[in-house]
Amino acid sequence: MTDMSAAKPSRFTILANPTRFLELSGRLQPWLYALALIALAFGLTLGFRAPPDYQQGATVQIMFIHVPFAWLSMMIWTVMSVSALGTLVWRHPLADVAVKAAAPIGAVFTALALITGSIWGRPMWGTWWVWDARLTSVFILFLMYLGLIALTRALDEPGRSAKAAAILVLVGFVNIPIIKFSVDWWNTLHQSASVIRVDGPAMPPVFLIPLLVSAAGFTLLFFALHLTAMRTEVLRRRVAALSRLAARRAEA
Repeated sequence: MTDMSAAKPSRFTILANPTRFLELSGRLQPWLYALALIALAFGLTLGFRAPPDYQQGATVQIMFIHVPFAWLSMMIWTVMSVSALGTLVWRHPLADVAVKAAAPIGAVFTALALITGSIWGRPMWGTWWVWDARLTSVFILFLMYLGLIALTRALDEPGRSAKAAAILVLVGFVNIPIIKFSVDWWNTLHQSASVIRVDGPAMPPVFLIPLLVSAAGFTLLFFALHLTAMRTEVLRRRVAALSRLAARRAEA
């Protein structure tokens, strides 16, 4: 009969070990940053060399940073939702670290999406802001990021805020499909999907290729920043735990 205690630990179990996570992420980080830099340099160079659009002129070039920012604002909340399940269902010790580390990065990308969208919308729509369905739902997403950041920092003990943060993330996920399909469900100023379509992309390759490469570069940048933030949070918690232990020993 096999001794289950001697069984080889799963990869999931190995990654649950903060020490192992620090080791592996330390090796992976430089590669992610390097790949992100290469992809961004290539994609943005192609994008800013693309010809003017026949309708939007040179202003179309802001698309190569605005669209990736908008995609990432939704993707990061989705990543946090998976991590929230890790907190509530699988009790993964790094899941709440992933949520807390991702929230500020997601807030920044969402703010950049709103800012670049306003800059792009000004010459196209004649105004900096309109309360249409997509803009409003993205603004709500930004407020949710801020609320999540406040919640995760309201309590010094991580375990006390982890469950509440996970519930907030999962409840807030309902806004992601609203953002995605708002242009189909309501009459908005935004155009319908041009890249992910059943009948294929509606965008010419001269715009599509730089957009996809830039999006890949920003996505790699997010994961690199996320690993950095997670490593910082793990080390911060270790220092806090050691400080509490030293304080208890001093009292004794």
